[in-house]
Amino acid sequence: MAVITGFGMQAQNDTNPGIHVTGEGVVKVAPDKVTIKSQIEHEGQSATSVKSQNDEVVNKVIKYLKSEGIAEKNINTNYMNLNKRYNYNDKTYTYVANQAISITLEDISKYESIMKGLLENGLNGINGIEFESSEIEKHKAEARRKAVLNAKEKAEALAKPLGQTVGKAYKISEGSSNNYQPVYGAMRIKGSADEASNQETMAPGEMEISIDVNVSFQLLME
Repeated sequence: MAVITGFGMQAQNDTNPGIHVTGEGVVKVAPDKVTIKSQIEHEGQSATSVKSQNDEVVNKVIKYLKSEGIAEKNINTNYMNLNKRYNYNDKTYTYVANQAISITLEDISKYESIMKGLLENGLNGINGIEFESSEIEKHKAEARRKAVLNAKEKAEALAKPLGQTVGKAYKISEGSSNNYQPVYGAMRIKGSADEASNQETMAPGEMEISIDVNVSFQLLME
């Protein structure tokens, strides 16, 4: 987006005649962290039984993760539920216990082996997988720098055919920012742990960090 204002429009819009542009900065980075949003769920005729089954698996999963060197701060319980489920077909009730655990791996190379271990220890649902960068603020700063330079290039390209040049920036504001990353949706795991592990195999690819800036430059005669 670009808008050029001159002296004739000055009274209506700006105190300075200028050129107003939007610059975009994009940085692509390889993620170095991954968060696995997992779920453990059991259903049965007894509330006590399904709760006990869930607790047993949760304890096994946490014990396994700690044995693999995953820090306690990277293992978080998101929710625990115990509900009564009504079957409208045969008008019976069952009980469902579920617990969601988020696991953050600071070493992304461990993803495949940790996932396999989780499944082998009874985890039976994946609510999502999110790749992250531990240096996100550093990459955002670089995206801003690129966005400002892109805005200046746009302004110069617009002013040149008019026989004018771009002066100092007198107004800068940050617009939208986005962090695009591969995010994988919920999956109910069925079959063997090996089959489920194969289904989850993936390459993290690249994250795209995008920032827009709005910049107003002075418009000068050559």
